[in-house]
Order: sequence, then C-alpha cells, then structure tokens
Amino acid sequence: MKMLRTEIKHIYENAGEFAERAVTVCGWVKSIRVSKGLAFVSISDGSCFLPAQIVAQEDKCADFSSLIKVTTGAAVMVKGTVIHTPDAKQPFEISASEVIIEGNAAADYPLQKKAHSLEFLRTIPHLRARTNTFQAVFKIRSAASFAIHRYFNDNGFVYAHTPIITGSDCEGAGEMFKVTTLESAAPKNKDGGIDYTNDFFGVPASLTVSGQLEGEYMALAFGKIYTFGPTFRAEKSYTARHAAEFWMVEPEIAFADLSDDMALAESLLKFVIGELLRECSHELKFCNDFYEKGLLERLNSLLSSDFARCTYTEAIRLLGESGESFEYPVEWGLDLQTEHERFLTEKIFRRPVFVTDYPKDIKAFYMRQNDDGKTVAAMDLLVPGVGELIGGSQREERHDYLVKRIEEMGLPVSEYSRYLDSRRFGGVSHAGFGLGFERLIMYATGIANIRDVIPFPRVAGGIY
Repeated sequence: MKMLRTEIKHIYENAGEFAERAVTVCGWVKSIRVSKGLAFVSISDGSCFLPAQIVAQEDKCADFSSLIKVTTGAAVMVKGTVIHTPDAKQPFEISASEVIIEGNAAADYPLQKKAHSLEFLRTIPHLRARTNTFQAVFKIRSAASFAIHRYFNDNGFVYAHTPIITGSDCEGAGEMFKVTTLESAAPKNKDGGIDYTNDFFGVPASLTVSGQLEGEYMALAFGKIYTFGPTFRAEKSYTARHAAEFWMVEPEIAFADLSDDMALAESLLKFVIGELLRECSHELKFCNDFYEKGLLERLNSLLSSDFARCTYTEAIRLLGESGESFEYPVEWGLDLQTEHERFLTEKIFRRPVFVTDYPKDIKAFYMRQNDDGKTVAAMDLLVPGVGELIGGSQREERHDYLVKRIEEMGLPVSEYSRYLDSRRFGGVSHAGFGLGFERLIMYATGIANIRDVIPFPRVAGGIY
C-alpha cells in the first residue's frame, strides 16, 4: 500500500506547520532541470494552481540517476521533507529523499513548450487541462458551479432535475437535435411524414434547449426552484459565443414579477463573483495577467455597482443618439446585437445594465405581454466585455393570452396542453431567467472563446 499522499494545496495553506515534516506528494512534472548532482523538479497535482518545487541532491536522494529519465509530463511520486522558505518566492520547497516514476511521458508529449496557442490546445482536449490556462479556467468553472448550488441552497430553492430528452421545443426555434432509434430510411405515415409508432418513445423526441417549462411546473409546487444542467442547440453557428452543448442555470420563482426576477439575477451574480474572488485568487490573477488586463478591477467593480436599468425603447434611443457607427442597424423592433449590448454597458452606463420590455415579436411565446400590446415583460442583463449574460422574463400566467400567443407564433397548441394546464390549475404570476454558464465563465476569466471554457466542447463542425 502506498503512503498517504499530501496534497500540495495543504502545504501552501500551512507551510509553517509542515516545516521539517516528511511528506509524500504526487503529481505531473511541469519542468525539470538536472545538472551536477542537483535536480529541480516542478510538479502539479491539480489540488491548487501553484506547483511545488522539488529539490533533489545526489547525495540525499535515492536512485538520483533515474531523474535523468524523467520527462515533462511524467507522473511522479516524491518522498521528502518540507523546507519552509517564508522569504522566498514560494513559501516552501521539498527536499527529496526519493523520486519514483509512476509513468513517464513519451518523447512526443505535446506540452513541452511553456506557451501554446489556444487554437493548438483545442486539438488536444485530453491533455490541455495540464496547462496553466486550463488549470485556471476549469478550477474557476468548478468553483462557480459550487457557488451557484450554494447560493440557491442557502436561499431555500429546490434543485429540480428536468429532462434532457423532451417532446417540446421551449423556444419555438426548431433548431433541436433529434433523438430516435429509427434507421435513416424511417417509415412514412399516410401524410408523408415520419411514422414514429415504432420509435423508442412512439413520438418525436429531441435533446432539450431549456429546462424552463418543466421548471415552471416545479415552481408552481415548491415556490422557487432552479435547474442546472446541459442543454443543446443544433444551430450551425461558428461564432466564439455558441456551442452545440452547453450548460444553463434556470431559476423560477412563483408569486413574483419582473422586478423580483432582476433582483434575483443581480444577487446571484454578485454572490458567485464574490466567491470566485475569494476562492480562486491565484487563478483569476493569472487570467488578469495573461488574458484581460483589468479583469480583477472589472470583477470587483461589479460587486460594488448597482446595476442600471433601462427599457429597450430607451436603449434604442440612446444608441441612436450616440453617434457611433454600428455594423448592424439600430432600429426599434430589431434585436440588439453584441456590439449594441457592449456599447450600452461599456460606454453609456459603464456598469451592468438590465434592458427590459422588448418588442413581443422578437421574444418567446411564454413572456407576459405588457399593457401596451407591443412589448413583453422581458429582461436581459448586459455586462461589460460579454454583452448579454442573463435573459429572463415574467411568464405569461393568463391562460387566454398564452393560447393566443402560441397560435400567433404558429406553434401547435396541443403540444403545450400541460403548460396551459399549469395556468388553469392554480396558476399564479411567476418569473425566471436563464444564465448561460459558459458565458459566465467567459466573463469571469476574460477568455474570449466558448470553446476554451468547456473541457470537451461540442460545436458545429467538430467534436473536440
């Protein structure tokens, strides 16, 4: 049985207490230098962002000659003594008494250089988590995920697991991945369409684009719930902001309106960013230094800002009067583009801003219609550097209004019978939003491409 290993994180946290103690650490070699009876080996075990410096002396380390065989990327076990170095760059080093090669790395290990482009690293998703960039990004992703669960749990929300395979299209977009066991030459029915009688579910099924509809049902029983899971869109978009598989955070709150929805979104975002600043200081500093100068200032500014609010109509006026030459036209009735969103939050308001009351013709069927008959009680939260981060609305609780809107959008009312039942049987005003988790990580790290904040991205044109 191997000795119980000590994680490098624990030594960093208590370097003074570990002084002169014998430890066993395990990890992967980041770099190694061997010369004249002395070796310096930097290893990382994934427990924290910072590596441990191993010093091996020929007269103190058993089988010192074997270190010549150690290569970058090798997995090693090091037995040695912690030397406390409070005045040095690192608070400790480990004087090795034995270095055991658990698994060496072949000569063609692709991470020999210290710097690689993100484009190259996407070609080796099975190895890129060993680099500094992805050690930082994926640790931040993990911490953000835990912070989201903690926020909702501490505030009395029920975590609802909604289906990944669904029979309805929440957004009415039609860009969904089909789920079927039928062969490519699927049988046709009398109308010329696919006959799903012998398919696994007996009806058309797809991967979900959102857990919202089922989340609403749960909210109308528990009062406040959230979903957090994978969602899928078969949209052939090749931009840096779109992926075919991504994660969504979707809370729903009953007995609530659009103001309550915005208050929840602001509170959640500030909590998560605050937790990241506290738990991931080394990782965020790395991102600040190498990917977005001023990142830490921007994140701290968010915590101290009161988010601005303006209507879509007001936003269109402000953009039109700005004198800025935009690539896409600014016109009432057209959706805001990323360049418009960023101009609003970075140039006009200089802080996060909620844009509300969008034209109903560019929003989903389930959003509550305002009294003007032209707009809906929708909101988008725009943040500097990213644009839209959160999109939500007060849901249409009025049965007759909802039926009419479904019909106006050309959707089959029969497929939404359960959704309509939730209005007939104790319906109540309620609201919710969707937070794109990957966009949150892009915002928190300064990483510009969604492919670089997902461990194994699935995007149009390829599976990494």
